[in-house]
Amino acid sequence: MTTPLPATQDNALLADAGEGTAVQLQAIVKSYGGSTVLHGIDLDIAPGEFVSLLGPSGCGKTTLLRVLAGLEGSDAGVVLLGGHDVSRVPTNKRDIGMVFQSYSLFPHLRVTENTAFGLRRRGVGRADAAKRALDALALVGLEEHAGKFPHQLSGGQQQRVALARALVTEPKVLLLDEPLSALDAKVRVQLRDEIRRIQLRLGITTVFVTHDQEEALAVSDRIAVMNEGRIEQIGTPEELYGTPATASVAAFVGLSSIVAGTADGAEVEVWGRRLPLQTPSSGPVDVYLRPENVAFAEGADADARGTVEQSTFLGSIRRTVVRTDAGEHVTVQHSPRIRPEFGDAVGIRLLPEPVAARPHD
Repeated sequence: MTTPLPATQDNALLADAGEGTAVQLQAIVKSYGGSTVLHGIDLDIAPGEFVSLLGPSGCGKTTLLRVLAGLEGSDAGVVLLGGHDVSRVPTNKRDIGMVFQSYSLFPHLRVTENTAFGLRRRGVGRADAAKRALDALALVGLEEHAGKFPHQLSGGQQQRVALARALVTEPKVLLLDEPLSALDAKVRVQLRDEIRRIQLRLGITTVFVTHDQEEALAVSDRIAVMNEGRIEQIGTPEELYGTPATASVAAFVGLSSIVAGTADGAEVEVWGRRLPLQTPSSGPVDVYLRPENVAFAEGADADARGTVEQSTFLGSIRRTVVRTDAGEHVTVQHSPRIRPEFGDAVGIRLLPEPVAARPHD
């Protein structure tokens, strides 16, 4: 259960909420020991926008965030905040707030003191810092825990304190480096939604690093999908899921089954059925099928036949894995009222939706 945000007139942070700050990363290059991890990254983020950097481990997303924060220097390129070049400005002068995966709270300080730490370092008086800290804690629903020590809080509560500490200085930009990965599933979803709700109320430009596609799809205005130090595609969650620009984006964003097909320009043939291609290709290809675009079918309506290997109940839907007679594994998303059993012989058909494909290796 979430705590309602306080009224604007009662909370200085909400009263001062603005429209965010533009962020621009231009031709960012970063190498370690002769190995290039960022290959000329360009990224423009609008004021007040929530952008996620999504990708597998080692793709460069955290390094890019650290360059933006000033925690790492780039070998080439420019970082602009609000149109001002901050490429050589130290982290403590960039006016950013940052939340890490680890809570990094001072164990000997109470929640209010942890939250006010950045303000005190900036010379804000004790009474004013305490009042602003309570305002920040109210944003994350922890004002009643202000007098506790970190060890008296749950993991989710400690991460809320870390978020309050990042917000209390009213930064121009909020940077989140996988802040939810150490939390259990239910708390992770609650705090994810809370972060988005607060971000919208404050209007703060936010960059969120995650390897969890569900997190990115749920909270982002746009998502930059990274792979091997490059941005493969940036777009809204709907654009990335519905029209992935590359096969690797299709494979990483959302669930897909990979089957063989033969492409001929704007179409591909799979199991004797022709489907539109999102990107034209030719010759043998691997085709990415979304589970909601595959259905069970009887008799002549089936494009392929196979055997049920697994069926998983997920509440409002069920996903069933079918091993086709050709040996391909295809996931079908369907009503939970349909309950296939292991070993059942079934038919499946393809819906006429555009698909992504890549040349077969």
